[in-house]
Formats: sequence, structure tokens, C-alpha cells
Amino acid sequence: MWTLHNRGPDRRRDGLAAEFMRDLAGFTGAGYDKGRSLFIQALWVVVSRAVVERIWCPPVLRVRILRLFGSSIGNNVLIRDRVRIHWPWKLHVGDSTWIGVDAWLLNLEPIRIGSNVCISQQAFLCTGSHSMESATFEFDNAPIRVHDGAWIAARATILRGVTIGRGAVVGATTLVFKDVPDGTIVCAPASVAVPNAASSLATDGTGQ
Repeated sequence: MWTLHNRGPDRRRDGLAAEFMRDLAGFTGAGYDKGRSLFIQALWVVVSRAVVERIWCPPVLRVRILRLFGSSIGNNVLIRDRVRIHWPWKLHVGDSTWIGVDAWLLNLEPIRIGSNVCISQQAFLCTGSHSMESATFEFDNAPIRVHDGAWIAARATILRGVTIGRGAVVGATTLVFKDVPDGTIVCAPASVAVPNAASSLATDGTGQ
């Protein structure tokens, strides 16, 4: 159900801001294929929580379990504890890649990671989204590709449909919503030093 509101110039579209009341009860999930039966989905959730994500699970065993559930994983891959992988059958990893503690691969659609890639701690790769134009908030998902030699630094977020080029670097906490070309470095805004208020008062002679 659409409702039009005039919410000022920052929300205008063709002179009016278009806004609608969402009908989440009507959500269908159309177009999203989970890729496995409900039984396999449930089995993965149990095994992932009970074994794969645990610190005591050897990395070699972790990789073997992921392969059993359909992941394509190359040689010499290191996946640390507490890494969350939504659907292992939608994960493809090349050789000699590292995935750090607390990384989250929300792969409703495939995530393809090349060789010699480093995905650091708490990085978030999210293939899922929703359509803003859909009153029932239907999915708007798309795959993610990370090419050989790239580095996704700590707490960086990669959104749906993005390709990270060969040798590219995504700095810590950076939000990426469009493709990053080969060899490019993208970084979040750096912090800015603000003079201490007490020091400022002392220097301008107004301090007591």
C-alpha cells in the first residue's frame, strides 16, 4: 500500500518522496533457492554450531566437513574457529586462502573466493538483501566474488553483487557496495584528531 509524503528535499523523488507501508506478512521469498532439502539444512546448522565453529575443531577437520556438505575448497586453506558459513554448498574457495576468526559468510547466493586471499577477523560478506520497491520486501540477492590475492581486512563489509579484484585491499571497517578494481585499495574514513577542550582553554588564556 503506497502512501505519499512530502518529507523535505532530502527525501524527494520527482517533487514528492515516495514511501509505502510494508506488508511483511505477504513476503514469499520468491526467487531464493536454498539449494538443499530441509533435512540437510537442519543437519548443517547442528554440525556447524556443534563442531565446525568450535575452537577445538582442527582446521583440517573443519575443511573436510565443509567439503562433505558441498563446499569446493582448495589445498592449504585455513578457516579459523567461529567462522559462520550460511550454506556450505554455496561456498567456493581456492588454494592457500585464510578466513579469520568471527568472519561471517552470509551466502544465500554463492560466494567465490580465489587463491591466496585473506579474509580477516569479523569481516562480513553478505549476498542477501531486500528490494526497497517491493511492498512485501522480497529478496534482492546476488553473489559475491573475491579474486586471487585480495585482502578483506578486519570488520570490513562486502555487500551483495560486489566483485573484489585481484590483489585489491579493503581496509578495516570499510563498507563496499560496488566493485573494487584489480590492485585498488579502498579504506574507511580515518579518524580525525580533535584538540582537547581543557588544553584549548589553557592556551587561549580563558582557563581558570
